[in-house]
Amino acid sequence: MAVVEQEPYWSEPVDKLLETLNATKAGLSTAEASARQQVYGINEIGAKKKTAPLALFLNQFKNPIIIILIIATLISALTGDVVDSLIILAIIVGSAVLSFYQEYSASNAVDELRAGVQSHATVLRDGSFADVPANQIVPGDIIRLAAGDLIPADGVVLESDDFFVNESILTGEAFPARKFAGPVAPDAALPQRTNALSMGAHVQTGSAKMVAVHTGVNTFYAQIAKKLTARTPETEFERGLRTFGNLLTEVMLILTLAVFAINVIFKKPPIDSLLFSVALAVGITPQLLPAIVNITLSKGSRVMAKAGVIVRRLASIENLGSMDVLCTDKTGTLTLGVVNLDRAADPLGQPSEEVFRLAYLNASLQSGLVNPLDAAIRSAKALAIDSVEKLDENPYDFARKRLGVYVREGEGRTLIVKGALKSVLDVCDSWRTDAGPRALDSASREAIQHLTEGWSGEGYRVLGVATKAVVEEADYTVADESDMVFMGFLLFLDPPKADAYQTILDLNAEGVDLRIITGDNELVAAHTASAVGMPVKGVLTGSALVRMTDDGLAVAIRDTNVFSDVDPNQKERIILALKKMGHVVGYMGDGINDAPALHAADVGISVNTAVDVAKEAADFVLLENDLGVLKRGIELGRITFANTLKYIYITTSANFGNMFSMAGASLFLPFLPLLPKQILMLNFMSDFPAMTIASDSVDQEMIQSPRRWNIRYIRDYMITFGLISTAFDYLTFAVLLLGLHAGQDLFRTGWFVLSMLTELLALIVMRTQKRFYKSKPAPVLLYSTLAMGGLTLLLPYLPVNGLLSIVPMPVPVLLELMGVAALYVVATEVGKHFFYKAKAHPRSK
Repeated sequence: MAVVEQEPYWSEPVDKLLETLNATKAGLSTAEASARQQVYGINEIGAKKKTAPLALFLNQFKNPIIIILIIATLISALTGDVVDSLIILAIIVGSAVLSFYQEYSASNAVDELRAGVQSHATVLRDGSFADVPANQIVPGDIIRLAAGDLIPADGVVLESDDFFVNESILTGEAFPARKFAGPVAPDAALPQRTNALSMGAHVQTGSAKMVAVHTGVNTFYAQIAKKLTARTPETEFERGLRTFGNLLTEVMLILTLAVFAINVIFKKPPIDSLLFSVALAVGITPQLLPAIVNITLSKGSRVMAKAGVIVRRLASIENLGSMDVLCTDKTGTLTLGVVNLDRAADPLGQPSEEVFRLAYLNASLQSGLVNPLDAAIRSAKALAIDSVEKLDENPYDFARKRLGVYVREGEGRTLIVKGALKSVLDVCDSWRTDAGPRALDSASREAIQHLTEGWSGEGYRVLGVATKAVVEEADYTVADESDMVFMGFLLFLDPPKADAYQTILDLNAEGVDLRIITGDNELVAAHTASAVGMPVKGVLTGSALVRMTDDGLAVAIRDTNVFSDVDPNQKERIILALKKMGHVVGYMGDGINDAPALHAADVGISVNTAVDVAKEAADFVLLENDLGVLKRGIELGRITFANTLKYIYITTSANFGNMFSMAGASLFLPFLPLLPKQILMLNFMSDFPAMTIASDSVDQEMIQSPRRWNIRYIRDYMITFGLISTAFDYLTFAVLLLGLHAGQDLFRTGWFVLSMLTELLALIVMRTQKRFYKSKPAPVLLYSTLAMGGLTLLLPYLPVNGLLSIVPMPVPVLLELMGVAALYVVATEVGKHFFYKAKAHPRSK
């Protein structure tokens, strides 16, 4: 249900709009908000897409091959083979239940983890502003916004203060749009709706209050999402997996149809031949591979969450494991992230209480972007400022790099500006001395520069403070920031972390090259890098970057690992240049100015204390701003990726081998080599240990360097070990038919048992590049494999063997089959030795 309006909401006067919404500027009560949510629904554009348990269970049967099998089974039942048909249906349902349980539990776990990093908004409820989850906002809510906030709903501005919003996600326009109260024409296009705010945009600078009009699926952002593909672009891993899976499926289907045709040509029962061929397709096609991958990634995300890394996009785990360059700001990662004001100084560098007081007023009265520097000023020493009245504010923005506050104190009215030293000096024409203001000539600017370089070389971050007397006006603007008096300096210190050096060494040892991208000047950036033991190969400043072409940057970036004094767009440009050079690039940021770079990076990383727009842009959210936590996340990402590839390697090679074995057996056997129910039972039993591979341990060699998807490598692996499997299948045929003269039932029983044993042994032997006895599998994998192996050996002797048409095997037959299985292990180990010797493990396509 949507809000009903006579005119577009942006064209209505605020009072009339509030009346239409049955709301007031005093906000809603909690009870009213709860009641409205029952009407309008949860404030998420994807809220209706959550799959219900029943729907998820039914999804297990969407595979066309499964549907064909069920139809063929029903036909078989109608022709008289009721018992076998019921057994086949029971196995199909059992497999579906197993897949459903794994997928459902994994999906719920991921939803719970993501809920821990959901966006919040400051909403007026029960007469006071409170922090509320953004998905709980309803039409009529009054919301307070500040720089860095995501716009949580569609609505209009009630009041604003130099309020600029980035709407690029909706309009494609990179420059922020100024928003203020007041209706506009009904036919105004989105960029011209100066009072309208849209979900998905974010606040660039300033502050405002808005009233929510549309939420959730009724927002403009949701309408765009319906027209466009809501799916995020495929990662390299997803694209390769889909392409390879489709190719493999097509090949398997063609061969399966060929097996069916051969059996019919050889005058075997058509229904039995159809069931055999389709059951074979179920057992050997990778149709469930995407689900298995999702389960593996989901389990990996839960393990990563325990280590302090929340995964927001599962497919990005592969990119995290492939990442070879990590770009990060120094604050909080290489440094403690606890910024302290060391001193306030006058233009000559002497301690100054006056400069501190001006900075304190500016930091305490500003209401825009929350930042640690203001917090450091306020916590350094408390001052009584009750007699000072704030008149207006020029909020901080990343172009000016200044913050201006207008105050009335007694009869005087003053503009106090603080910010990046160069930006402050740019608007000053004089500097303060004991004798009064003096012209800010080249000599004085050189003296200030000399002081700044000395402090920067010691690791201090230096800001400037300036003032100007102003007359009282109805509206002040940024243009007032001119002809100011430079009052002095603010010196901040953020000490390096004690373990930063070791963390950098650990990342380098794992193939991840660290690059610093910071807004600080080059002296501070270089000092911090040196202080934590990071060799400075080259420094590139924002001003130098402006003059570079993209090709020039691509050349310079090879020998540069410190980027200083850069703006948000330059951060993005650096990331794109690194990607162009073939790197898988990660970017770690937590501020509004980091959003473009987070979007551009292969791996966007933020922290739980970051602004909403940064968390929304990130693929991973760290619960601690610590490279050590990220290092563990990288390792877990590689472990998850390695286990996913284990499943792919083992499954594709086993499928390839079984396909050729079945096709060959159909040519010379007078009967079906295995019954459909036996094939499906093999598939069902092998699923149990295969599902546990997500929790398997991984050899250290597999996580020491970045890994990437490589189709050629998987193809060669599949052919090599698939042919080994096929060779031992034919050896088994020879043993059973020529050596033991086995009849139809004993042949099927022997091959069923050996096929199951070799699949289980493959899980243990092929899960590692080492000799299998030198790499310890996870207990759950080992025990489930042993359990299925024991059940396989017992099955021919259990009372239920008749249901599967399996017969007891004489002990000599069992011993010979176990001997073949042992030879299979030896052959696979020999195959591994020569395969890995001939091929290095893939690191790129």
